[in-house]
Amino acid sequence: MNDRFTVTNARVVTPDGILEGASVKVEDGRIAAVREGSLNGSRTFDAQNRLLFPGFVDMHSDAIEKGIEPRPNTFFPVNIAVFELDKKIAACGITTMYHSLSFAEMEVGLRNNSAAAGIIREINLFRHMLNVSTRIHARFEITDTSASPILESLIKDGQVDLFSVMDHSPGQGQFRDVLAYKQYYGPVYAKSDREMDSIIERKLKAKEEDTPKVIEHLVAVCKKFGIAVASHDDDSREKIHWLKSMDIGVTEFPVNEEALGAAHEHGIHVCLGSPNVLRGKSQASNLSARDAISKGYGDILCSDYAPMTLLHAVFTLERHGILPLHDAVNMVSRNPATALGIDHLTGTIEECKKADLVLVDDSTAIPKVIKTFVSGREVFSTC
Repeated sequence: MNDRFTVTNARVVTPDGILEGASVKVEDGRIAAVREGSLNGSRTFDAQNRLLFPGFVDMHSDAIEKGIEPRPNTFFPVNIAVFELDKKIAACGITTMYHSLSFAEMEVGLRNNSAAAGIIREINLFRHMLNVSTRIHARFEITDTSASPILESLIKDGQVDLFSVMDHSPGQGQFRDVLAYKQYYGPVYAKSDREMDSIIERKLKAKEEDTPKVIEHLVAVCKKFGIAVASHDDDSREKIHWLKSMDIGVTEFPVNEEALGAAHEHGIHVCLGSPNVLRGKSQASNLSARDAISKGYGDILCSDYAPMTLLHAVFTLERHGILPLHDAVNMVSRNPATALGIDHLTGTIEECKKADLVLVDDSTAIPKVIKTFVSGREVFSTC
């Protein structure tokens, strides 16, 4: 199907509700019209009363790391891993993907400065060839200040679209318990107990250095170049106050209600994980995303490590009576687009925006994506 067509007989999900029996006209990759009832078009596609969602905007996905390194020290070529993952995420309804690469020299696997920088530059060379609108989320581990000049160079070269600050040192945040840190990283990256003790010792020592100035500098560079900034695994009201003072607009995966409440008070976007919503609990035994959303906290969902979960998290929230469907859809489309400053391009089914659309069949027990369009171009179809 080309980028001039009309979808008819659809249940169109808008930010405020669902238009029954509606039509959407697409011209030159943009949404030309949205109407209840019929619209004339030279080429029409009958949605057969299926749901038409805006394309999903996934602001945080580590899936690329597993695509390149599926097992410890087993690496696939970056271009092959990215192209294959691109097909999978299109099938999940994701139309804008922020591939997350971590700069964390003292961690393991791909999470070192030279590897992450090289992958980012390589992806940017061919991202125009991918089906999904592809962007880069650079994650800065604050215990590794040596990454600062590398990140600054990437930002100034236009290689980064989202920057986040994270602290994975044991004893706080996601890993309040040192044992939990060892149990997570040890088996995943085939590290012995002794090797994990050495990593932990180096991380804690690095935190004693003067890192605030490095963080402030990198955030200032991002602001200068118009790049959105987020913080990761915040665990206290004090950390949220720090975000506000730095004009950081998003907190990812806050680990407790104290941080959640403070973010809500300060008008800071809260990003939660769709795997957490789908499973009903956190992988690290932290905050339940379902509980948080039930209490009115959290406005963004990201796939974290599992792109397939975005669609099913949306329906989980609706089926458990936590949110009406259109509000759940906003969490994977409009809200992340707004937080990242791309809502003028995508995130809702509105005239003049990119025709990033997802046709979903919800008539069976397990909803499924039928078609995905990026800028009006069909990039996935089951029919």
